[in-house]
Amino acid sequence: MDQRRIIWTLLALIASAVAVSGVADHAADSYAQDALKRALVTFAAARTLNGVISVVQSTEVGVGVTVAVGQILDPINDLVEQFSSVMLVAASSLGLQNVLLTITASRFVTIAMIVASILAVVILWTPRLNKNKIAAGASRILLVMLVVRFIIPVLVIGTNLVSDAFLVPQQAEATAALEVTGKSIKEANVDVKTPPIDDPSIMDRLNSVIDESLASVNISDRLASLQENASKAAEHIVDLIVLFVLQTIILPLAFLWLLVQMLKGITARWTQF
Repeated sequence: MDQRRIIWTLLALIASAVAVSGVADHAADSYAQDALKRALVTFAAARTLNGVISVVQSTEVGVGVTVAVGQILDPINDLVEQFSSVMLVAASSLGLQNVLLTITASRFVTIAMIVASILAVVILWTPRLNKNKIAAGASRILLVMLVVRFIIPVLVIGTNLVSDAFLVPQQAEATAALEVTGKSIKEANVDVKTPPIDDPSIMDRLNSVIDESLASVNISDRLASLQENASKAAEHIVDLIVLFVLQTIILPLAFLWLLVQMLKGITARWTQF
């Protein structure tokens, strides 16, 4: 009994000090802001790549070449569109975390938690009030307020610690590679045209045949380059989809599940007096 009262008292004092100082809120807000910035940078890279692909696809170099460019870039263009949708969801999830952090760090929630802490400590250490049901009720109320006040900061900090250790380096690498690939696709634009010649002479015709032959070889090389860069872009996009789904959906849900299991254990063991 005394041991549990001491533990709950220390928990109330520490939680109140942390809530008033805002140290957990500042750390969580910094993590959330950094994650949102990374998501927006990746989203911008995806939209830029989509624009580059649209420009390249609109290049007119002849029916055969245009069809070849379309066949190469249509799949990656569709994948970029889907990736943009995933990034919009990811950015929305991170934005929601920022909003929830603002709410849980508000003065109203902090004061409510401190009041619950004071009431719990008073009840636990007052002999006339320290009955089994009253003490258990006070500890449960305090636990609820602690969850309301700190579950979002803990969730954000825990998720981002894991992300920073295992996911963020890969995200940065894949995003940079996606930007480089977009530039490569732009540089491989097959905009090769042979200007028409009015009343060509024999020499002009010969030069025209040579130019067309060289252009054909050039176009083939650029189409091959487009194919290679499109494959690389697809790999980077799939990697980024997996990484952001892990960061913004799977990891938060996993941490939430762990926290719920921990709270169940605490409620069953430490709220019985």
